Formats: sequence, structure tokens, C-alpha cells
Amino acid sequence: MVGPGFMYERRTEKLLPVHRFLGRMAKTVCFALFFIVVALGIGVVGYHEFAGLPWIDSFPNASMILTGMGPVDPMKTDAAKLFASFYAIFSGSVFLTAIAFVLAPVFHRLLHHFHLDEEGE
Repeated sequence: MVGPGFMYERRTEKLLPVHRFLGRMAKTVCFALFFIVVALGIGVVGYHEFAGLPWIDSFPNASMILTGMGPVDPMKTDAAKLFASFYAIFSGSVFLTAIAFVLAPVFHRLLHHFHLDEEGE
């Protein structure tokens, strides 16, 4: 079985049962959502502080940047423009990392399944 230091089963081990795989997926989705919520919080606070936007306007700006759709309100100060630029770069990394983290167990299971099929032949 999976040892305490390993997130995934080794290639010599059986494929994880579906109910345990779904549990693993639930954990990765929860971690990715937590990661995205923290990143969204950073954006909301940043837009509020640097751009002087009200909280309610900071939220859609941070949300739109985090999902790669672009800003809603124009940034008027240099500080706001710098924050928006760095937040956009940060957001791209966060979004791609979250997606990769969620898909990693799926790809691992698929590759593990093919490896077991290969050994059986």
C-alpha cells in the first residue's frame, strides 16, 4: 500500500480502488480551491489598497484577472498599474498550478493503469 511518505502508489503496487482515488481527488480539489481563494484574497486586498477600489469592485477585478479574462476597471495610479501587472503574472501561475495539481492524480492513475497492463502481457 501507499507508504506515509508517498502521495501515489508505486509502480509495483495495485491500482488504487476507485473510492480511495475519489478521496485523493477530493483532497487535491480542496487544496486547489484553497490556493485559488488565497490568491483571490490577495487580489481583492491589493485592488482595494493600491487602486482605491471599493471592496465590491475589487472582487470582480481580482476574479477576472485570476481567470485570465482581464481587468474590469482601469488603473489610474502607477502603484495600481504595478500591482495589477504583478498580480496578473502571479494569477497566471496560480491558475495553471491549481489545474496541474488537480489533474496530476488523473494522469498518474492513467499511466499507472497502462504500466500494469504492460507488465501483465
